[in-house]
Amino acid sequence: MTGFKDGFLWGGAVAAHQLEGGWNTDGKGVSIADVMTAGDNETAREITDGIIPGKNYPNHEAIDFYGHYREDVKMFAELGLKCFRTSIAWTRIFPNGDETEPNEAGLKFYDDLFDELHKYNIKPVITLSHFEMPYHLVQEYGGWRSRKLIDFFTKFATVVFKRYKNKVKYWMTFNEINNQTGLNEWGLFTDSGILVQPGEDAEEVMYQAGHYESVASALAVQIGHEINPDFQIGCMLAMGPTYPATPDPKDVMKAERAMQASYWFADVQCKGKYPNWLKNYFNNKKFDLDITLEDLDVIKAGTVDYIGFSYYASHVIKADENEPVDYMTPMKNHEVKNPALVRSDWGWEIDPIGLRYAMNWFSDRYDLPLFIVENGLGAFDKKDTDGMIHDDYRIDYLRKHINQMKLAVEYDGVDLMGYTPWGFIDLVSAGTGQMDKRYGMIYVDKNDAGEGTLARGKKDSFNWFHKVIETNGADLS
Repeated sequence: MTGFKDGFLWGGAVAAHQLEGGWNTDGKGVSIADVMTAGDNETAREITDGIIPGKNYPNHEAIDFYGHYREDVKMFAELGLKCFRTSIAWTRIFPNGDETEPNEAGLKFYDDLFDELHKYNIKPVITLSHFEMPYHLVQEYGGWRSRKLIDFFTKFATVVFKRYKNKVKYWMTFNEINNQTGLNEWGLFTDSGILVQPGEDAEEVMYQAGHYESVASALAVQIGHEINPDFQIGCMLAMGPTYPATPDPKDVMKAERAMQASYWFADVQCKGKYPNWLKNYFNNKKFDLDITLEDLDVIKAGTVDYIGFSYYASHVIKADENEPVDYMTPMKNHEVKNPALVRSDWGWEIDPIGLRYAMNWFSDRYDLPLFIVENGLGAFDKKDTDGMIHDDYRIDYLRKHINQMKLAVEYDGVDLMGYTPWGFIDLVSAGTGQMDKRYGMIYVDKNDAGEGTLARGKKDSFNWFHKVIETNGADLS
């Protein structure tokens, strides 16, 4: 067996809003992440109407990567990273999103960051929109409800593609673009800047926003390839396989439809067309969607080069007694616990084989290279009496998932480009706004209350992952 290919992109993944801080520094504008308060495992993050004094906005400081990036990148090099996945904060470049000219101070920050990465032979992997669109676009245009955002996004993409055409090769357009298919407030807001208003059909609003984003993504792919034909531009999806609760054909059909309903974005971005079942669904629901023939031509011409995806957990679903004939029950799907799996501190089912399943599922349908750009274990880390964090549980999680990656490559023939575990340096959780929900191999001294020195330190998983990279995944002991 050959194992991972030469040049495999071992790395680590973060997002600008979850680690940079400097939320109003050097001309940066307010992003949607900047109006989300801290929550926890029991309390949802609050989305406030602007910045309200006295509220705790953890993304404002985060871990101050903005002020520590040089020493952090040096530590990333010591870890052995071949690539570093992050995002460009849209509001550093266009503070409101609709300006005529970009903010030079923001552009220079990423110039300096990319130069620092290249100094250590670390390749940047960049997401254009990762839950941090300008809040002004929400207030003024209603977020991705508006077709006008296509132009704002493609202008942003054009500016950064041109600026970094010789510094960044690997790009993704929208992070976890399919999160919003759950129709919950968090997913709709972080993906599309949308807060559903009274009288609105959340489902119809989501499909319209998703269409505009798909057009914007396809245009960005075309623009990027014109600027530098060597660019590799991917989509990015949240992958959580859905299994049927029983062999009952109704449960099997329910699971199939749940997968289709979550991953139609992949059909649009990878195949360049809407799936037939979804076109029929739009007609049967009598959705009045703004989808033009020109849009469909753009989507067809702007398919992605690879599939980036996150993988944390799988799901199990059961059909109801009165399941509708189309098996679509938005916000009312009957999910059940999987008795074969254990769960994380946050209740996420740990399913390493599900990663292999997901890789095969994508590979069979789209025949594109895959890039696992998020995977990891959120846990409560405790310092031992020696002052160290002995996170054997994290090593065990990563080992089992990497082993399944190897099986998918060696036995199933999946074309895998790379692997970047999520939050390899502790940062603010997007879902809960917590610091105590830690994914990192690098510890950052800060807690949920915002207390701490921000000092960095190595966990046991740091040295373990260094060995994995050094051996190209051969030594997982």
